[in-house]
Amino acid sequence: MTGLTSLFAPDTLRTLGWSLLHFVWQGFALAAIASVALTLFRRASTRYIVGVLTLFAMVTSVACTFVVLLNSQAAMQATESAATPFIVLTQKTFFAQTVQPALAGAPAVKSLSAQALPLLVEFWLAGVLFFTLRTAGSLIYLERLRRAASLSVAPALLAKCRELQLRLGITRIIRFCESRWLDAPAVIGWFRPVVLLPVRALTGLTEDQIEAVIAHELAHIRRFDAFVNLFQVVVESLLFFHPVVWWLNKRVRIERENCCDDVAVAACGNHLGYARALTTMEEWRATPAFSLAANGSPLAARISRILGVRHATENRTVGFGAGFVCFAAAIVAASLLYGVAHPAAAARIEKVLFTPAAQAVPAPTPKPTPLAKPTIVVDADRLPQTAPEPQAQPSAKSSYIDEMKSVGLDHLDIDQLISMKVQGITADYVKEMVAAGFKPNVDELIAMKVQGVNAQYIKSIRDMGYTPDGDEIVGMKVQGVTPEYIKQMRDLGFKPNLDEIIGMKVQGITPEYVKQIRDLGFNPDGDGLIGMKVQGITPQYVQQIRELGFKPNGDEIIGMKVQGITPEYVKEIRALGFQPDGDEIIGMKVQGITPEYVKQMRDLGFNPNADEIIGMKVQGVTAEYVKSLQAEGFKLNAEQVTGAKIMGITPEFIQKAKSHGFKDLTIDKLIQLKNADIF
Repeated sequence: MTGLTSLFAPDTLRTLGWSLLHFVWQGFALAAIASVALTLFRRASTRYIVGVLTLFAMVTSVACTFVVLLNSQAAMQATESAATPFIVLTQKTFFAQTVQPALAGAPAVKSLSAQALPLLVEFWLAGVLFFTLRTAGSLIYLERLRRAASLSVAPALLAKCRELQLRLGITRIIRFCESRWLDAPAVIGWFRPVVLLPVRALTGLTEDQIEAVIAHELAHIRRFDAFVNLFQVVVESLLFFHPVVWWLNKRVRIERENCCDDVAVAACGNHLGYARALTTMEEWRATPAFSLAANGSPLAARISRILGVRHATENRTVGFGAGFVCFAAAIVAASLLYGVAHPAAAARIEKVLFTPAAQAVPAPTPKPTPLAKPTIVVDADRLPQTAPEPQAQPSAKSSYIDEMKSVGLDHLDIDQLISMKVQGITADYVKEMVAAGFKPNVDELIAMKVQGVNAQYIKSIRDMGYTPDGDEIVGMKVQGVTPEYIKQMRDLGFKPNLDEIIGMKVQGITPEYVKQIRDLGFNPDGDGLIGMKVQGITPQYVQQIRELGFKPNGDEIIGMKVQGITPEYVKEIRALGFQPDGDEIIGMKVQGITPEYVKQMRDLGFNPNADEIIGMKVQGVTAEYVKSLQAEGFKLNAEQVTGAKIMGITPEFIQKAKSHGFKDLTIDKLIQLKNADIF
């Protein structure tokens, strides 16, 4: 099994293990809510929805826990710390007697180490693999059964089935086949469902009973129960280790059958006949586990419900009792998990909750005289039974933990401690950062240390007039912003703020680049310089543009580069007879004017200048549009065809005008008719 866990990174493996452990109490909590909701609601359809949504919430809770823990190392600590008051209050108020034995054994549970999490994940993966293979085998068997069911039912029965299908409003294509391997009707398939009608049922039930059980199977198809059933199987495979998943899945399947029973009875109207049909088919019971059969779920409860015999009081008592038990189990599981994650905090909770009153509240002592020493109360039960050994020197790990606590960094988890130790973060380093005005968290401290941020670097940056926060100082160090670089930029006349100096460094602006740009006649400020560098403006590009006769300023050269104007594009446009200036060449490129477009317009008789060709392109004048107007007898220049396009003059509009008897139409008259909205 080590091969399966080797597919995961250590952090992912550990996070997955903790997510599965968290689901123990999350599952019980969701089951408690579902139990109460299932008890309160009377309609089977509502209870079915509650059950399915709870299953979805269970899967979502595991996924959300995994994402939260994976994205934030401190998320587990923050969540548990926030939950501690609730756990303490609930335990102290309701579960002091039941939870005390569990917490009393917490020291043994607390010994769970990170090495146990891979074993937990291996067990989970093995279970998922087992249930996945089981599901795959069942699905293969169902597919074989569906393919084998090729014998269609009799024409009379098929007509009855189609009539029932229409009555229930089902428009999907459904096959109705006879089966010799089943003893009760069943539905197989998701997108192309097949209703299997066993020969035994067709011969052993009356016509009304057959109609009712077929209506039951059609109800499964109308409600898309096959897809929900597949979702349940997936949930069972993923969360197989939690008993409430199996309990809730069973309840969902029961309510599904109840919903379909309601549809069948409403469609056929024969309560007693349908109940007798269920009783008869129960005696024949033999259907595949993954199919949807009419004789599924407990028979006695279904018949009692169909006939109107209910035991609401007893069911409510059981439901609320189950909810209370699940809630208690959630509290116990959360308490144990908290003890695993934070042994010291769990010990404090245990002391607060379960220390006897005689030990928790010391007896009043006589008022001491001025020379009297304070009375020390010693708990004899907590004294060691053997002579104490000489105190050993604290381990390196304990010393480091104490060192971090001394500078205010407590409640650190194992990953944080290891990362800080590996990066060489000491108490003195933390004090230096605090003295420099920072109040960094663990992640910021690690980032600062990794990037080599020290007190000297911070002082040198502040001496330059900057006051960065933790993220900014890390960003400056990451990008290689040094006091020397800042001085070089200032010597060149720039007075960049914090964002500008970081931006200049990120874009690779060097003193040499600044001098090259200035030698070309540009004198940009910090933002302009960054813009030129971002767009990839080089001295070579500027020189090429100037050799073509353009004399752009800083904004124009940036605009030309942004729009992708190359020397080759300019030469192609000029070869067509245009002599555009800087703004015009940018406009032509922005509007997507290509040499091919210009050639098309000229082939149609136009000889536009730069402004006219831009206008035609902006208004969407195409070769097809011009040809359609020419086919109606209009020979227009560039300005006229642009105006016609703007006003929405189309061949259809021209035909409509001609159909009303108008003759000698010009483009101006057509525009007047369009504006007048005459027809």
